[in-house]
Amino acid sequence: MVTIYNDAFRPLLGDKPEALGRPFSEVWAEAWDTIGPIVDRAYAGEATFIEDFPLVVDRHGYPEQAWFTFCYSPIRDAEGRVAGMMDTVIETTGKVRADQNSRLINAELAHRIKNLLAMVSAIANQTFHSASSMEEAKATLGKRLSALGEAHSVLAEGSWGGASVRAVIERVLSPFRSVGGRISMEGPPLDLAARQALSLGLAIHELAANASKYGALSDDCGRVTISWKIGRPGSDEEFRLVWEEQGGPVVAEPKRRGFGSRLIEKALAGEFHGKVRVHYAPEGLRCELSTTMVNIRIEAAELEIPSARAD
Repeated sequence: MVTIYNDAFRPLLGDKPEALGRPFSEVWAEAWDTIGPIVDRAYAGEATFIEDFPLVVDRHGYPEQAWFTFCYSPIRDAEGRVAGMMDTVIETTGKVRADQNSRLINAELAHRIKNLLAMVSAIANQTFHSASSMEEAKATLGKRLSALGEAHSVLAEGSWGGASVRAVIERVLSPFRSVGGRISMEGPPLDLAARQALSLGLAIHELAANASKYGALSDDCGRVTISWKIGRPGSDEEFRLVWEEQGGPVVAEPKRRGFGSRLIEKALAGEFHGKVRVHYAPEGLRCELSTTMVNIRIEAAELEIPSARAD
């Protein structure tokens, strides 16, 4: 299965090592469990044509979901024996995602508006319930709705087909641009479902607001690092996102949980069907969200805003 390809095939390989002259099974090792049996059929003399076939491939150092339309055809020698295989292929990832987005818009726009209004109402109720004064409630509510609006804008720009982790975080943190040089992000590209993106945006806002008042962003020395790692799409491999503060004032665990804390620890975990752990280490707060990749981009139940009741 020595690989020989033309120039039009090269973009499909992305950043993979040079494939010319290498075994086809080695070039696409990450997807071989799926495409290997189709190759075997071609070498047995049977051609296969498949449209918009989903494959998880690794072309840029991380797993990504892609779709391809291809035909594996046997190549016969002068005696009629199968001597090789021809792969004629077109990547259709863009088309498939566009079709998915279109269906999502048509089916769910009204539903999403209803959910968004319910979320705004819940945030407003909880904010006014827990605030110590009307002025504080108005200011806090305005900031929370602004964060929700920024996450919503990212989704709208993607036609509500989802939003990338990085885009949501960057947009929600835009009001904190004055300390932007002390906030760093690192992680591979990953799209989230709409409600997950909104939930993450609200949680990041609460963490940033808390850091500005009491944590690493409340002085001139602290720093915040936001990092995430992913596994294979749709698998039981881990997705983990970490917010970590360093260099700020000494941290102590709060005596009571406010609305922001419950939003982070309960609503965020529920939306991702995972776990959220908040560590109040003296050297800086650390918040970890962990789940499995099978829970990413799944349209879960509506986001539940936690009760304002004190724990």
